[in-house]
Amino acid sequence: MVRRWLALVFLTLLGTVASAQETAHAPSVIHLASEDWEDYTAADGHGLGWDVLRKVFEPAGVKLDIRSEPYTRSVGLAQRGEVDACVGSYHEEFSDLLYPRWNFDTDHIYALGLASNPAPTPETLGQYRLAWVRGYDYQNYLPGVRNFNEVVRRTGILSMLTHNRADYYIDALTEIDYVLGRAREPTQFRKTHIAELPLYLCFADTPQARTLMAVFDRRMEQLVKSGELKPIFEQWRQPYPFEPN
Repeated sequence: MVRRWLALVFLTLLGTVASAQETAHAPSVIHLASEDWEDYTAADGHGLGWDVLRKVFEPAGVKLDIRSEPYTRSVGLAQRGEVDACVGSYHEEFSDLLYPRWNFDTDHIYALGLASNPAPTPETLGQYRLAWVRGYDYQNYLPGVRNFNEVVRRTGILSMLTHNRADYYIDALTEIDYVLGRAREPTQFRKTHIAELPLYLCFADTPQARTLMAVFDRRMEQLVKSGELKPIFEQWRQPYPFEPN
């Protein structure tokens, strides 16, 4: 019994030493590219996403260096190794980028349409004309989608819906609320939840990025186990995505 206890202590110490060595050899900065999502990954550094990632990396001695770019450009920067990772990718969205074991959040995906239209469901969504921002590729994650249009920016979404050029606009809840907040008559529209998609950092395929990805996975496991991320989601009034099933 004593031997078994000593073996467990030894293995625990080995894990602690390995973590310390990993942190010691990690770069002191992680270069991240992300779209400027209001109250999430804003260009000035505020938002839920940045707060979570600071909590992940900074206690491990890694500072965030953030760069605001459109989503598709952020991905391209990671693919070329010009940043260590891009923010907000869906799992294995790009075959030439690396994905950690842990997601850092979950996208709550909604459909925005006229309140006079029937509410869509995941099963009926493919029957409608859909629209979303270019590069988001929701057709790969939503069942039965056939008829869709990709837009460059969100400014014309409400007009597209009211003029019957699309039945529903698909986006994350925060972005749906952003669009809806600019409507003269918000009651003219309705948002409907249709999916939950885990959000990842997608890392460049470089030695430095691989090291940072290992730090990310180790820290996320610690933080989820301890519940230390919960107050951040509560502060931003967003659902906590790591509750046990």
